[in-house]
Amino acid sequence: MKIAVVLNTSWNIYNFRSNLIKALFREGHEVVAIAPKDEYTSRLIEMGCSYEEVKMDSRGANPIKDIALTLELYGIYKRVKPDVILHYTIKPNIYGTFAASLLKIPSINNVCGLGTSFLNKNLVSKIAIALYKLAFRFPKLVYFQNDCDKNFFLESKIVKHNQIDVLPGSGIDLNRFIPVKKDKKVKPFTFLLVSRLIHDKGIVEYIDAIKLLKSKGLDAKFELLGQIDEKHVRGISQKLVDEWTEQGIVDYLGTTDDVRPFINNSDCVVLPSYREGTPKSLLEAASSGKPIVATDVPGCNNVVSHSVNGYLCQQMDELDLAKKMEDMYYTQSDLLLKMGQESRKIAENKFDEQIVIDKYINAVRSV
Repeated sequence: MKIAVVLNTSWNIYNFRSNLIKALFREGHEVVAIAPKDEYTSRLIEMGCSYEEVKMDSRGANPIKDIALTLELYGIYKRVKPDVILHYTIKPNIYGTFAASLLKIPSINNVCGLGTSFLNKNLVSKIAIALYKLAFRFPKLVYFQNDCDKNFFLESKIVKHNQIDVLPGSGIDLNRFIPVKKDKKVKPFTFLLVSRLIHDKGIVEYIDAIKLLKSKGLDAKFELLGQIDEKHVRGISQKLVDEWTEQGIVDYLGTTDDVRPFINNSDCVVLPSYREGTPKSLLEAASSGKPIVATDVPGCNNVVSHSVNGYLCQQMDELDLAKKMEDMYYTQSDLLLKMGQESRKIAENKFDEQIVIDKYINAVRSV
């Protein structure tokens, strides 16, 4: 069959869906990647994907742009004629599904997490729910990445029980992310946060917690790795990041194509996010055998079991985050090692990427 994979960036397809695409190739399918063009588009083509460019602004709600997106996707789908479409992220899930339904093309959707619009009950969240209700009458199957999001959609009457399933996030490649002993030359206890730099990931709380810990004289290293996204409505500016680094609060590491060396050289991975689907950075950390400090919110608390493979802190609470990071710093080395081993077990037992791939392969076969 010809299968379309639709996402808000080519980067996202390449980094999170490559192994699924390879599995679809092995099944004899053709894959069309549909996403905005970026530096990862050429890599998708090199993999063997056909590619269709779509203009998509993932950062806000503009009715005119969103209608235009529906029409643009309709035109692409009509020309490409896929047999089934895999939608990910909010705009493809909604507007791509509208376009697919007009052409009677079956779609399989993936709710990768409830984003900023759902964090506050306001007009934007009401509009988003209304759009989901309209769009989600049509997919053959809707995947969720945690039970909390699934239950929210059921209680809001957006989906029906017979069209849903829960995945372990995007899953993790257990053979690529493996426990490696930290380089002995890297002596200070190192905390690492890996995330796109937007407020909803708890970046500011991380910085405020670091200030508190430094005021106590904690001899630790604090690192921040991820893309600056100033165009995002909740993005953190380059100027602010520069101020943090100049003041010696945090080491900003920029971006990378391979996070593994940074994770391996850390002692603890931190993610004080406000809400997640199932965060890839925590799956990478768990599979790499690292203890974790994260917020006790959907998405994070299905990767971290408190006092087993890490510590859970309260959302938007830099004081509690600082306490949990301090607790981690003073945890004895044998217990830290045990926490890391538990992280790896959780990754192996719950989040193996092959679980995700198998479910998609079976879903495509059934369509």
